[in-house]
Amino acid sequence: MKIEVFADAESVARQAAAHVATEARAAVASRGLFVMAVSGGHTPWQMLRALAEEEMPWHAVQVAQVDERVALEGDSDRNLTHLRQSLLEHAPLSPEQIHAMPVDSADLQAAPAQYAKTLQAIAGSPPVLDLVHLGLGPDGHTASLVPGDPVLEVKDADVALTGRYQGRRRMTLTYPILNRSRQILWLVTGSEKAAMLARLYAGDVSIPAGRVRRDHVLVLADRGAVGQLKIDSKAEVA
Repeated sequence: MKIEVFADAESVARQAAAHVATEARAAVASRGLFVMAVSGGHTPWQMLRALAEEEMPWHAVQVAQVDERVALEGDSDRNLTHLRQSLLEHAPLSPEQIHAMPVDSADLQAAPAQYAKTLQAIAGSPPVLDLVHLGLGPDGHTASLVPGDPVLEVKDADVALTGRYQGRRRMTLTYPILNRSRQILWLVTGSEKAAMLARLYAGDVSIPAGRVRRDHVLVLADRGAVGQLKIDSKAEVA
C-alpha cells in the first residue's frame, strides 16, 4: 500500500484526477476500454470535475457506482445526482456512459443482480474493474460496507443491499468485485479520518476497509488525515 500526502483536499482531488487520467490512457491503449467505479463525497466530486481538465480518452470510458443510497432519482442524497453533475456538466461524457445503480427499482431485492449484469456487460464475466475509487469513514467503513452489517460476509455476489445506515438502506459493491479490480484508489481527507487511516495502513481487518486488497493500491491523503502516522517512503507535495 502506497500513500502520498498532500496539503489539502483540493490538492488530493487534483492529483487523483491526474492519476485516473494516466490509468485511463494506459487501459485504453492496452485494452481499448477504461471502466472505473466511483464512491460519493466532496473530494471525489472535486476529482471528477478536475478530470475535465485532463487528457482523458472519454470515448472509451465507462463509469459505474461503488455504492448508492436507496432514494428516488434526483434526490440530493443520491451519489448519482452529484456524479452526473460533476461529470456531465464538465466533461465530454454521454449519460449512457454512467451506469446508475437501480436503487429506485420496483423490485429492490432483484436490483443487485440486475446491476451485476450491467457490470458484466461493461467489464466482462466476472467483471474486472480497471480502477475503483474508495473513501474511508470515521467508523472504518468503505463503499457501503459498514461495521456489523451482514453485507460484509457476502462472498457469492458482486453487488448487494445493506441494512439501514445513517437513515438509508444502500446498494454496494462487495469484497469479491473490489478485490478483483485492477487497482484501488483511496481518497482520504480530514482529521476525523486519521485514526482509521492508521488502522487501514496497518492492515487492521477488524474494520471493513481493512478487508480490501492491499496490493495495487494507492492512497492519496491530506495532512489532516495522516495525522501522526509514520509512513515509509511517503511522497509529500506541498
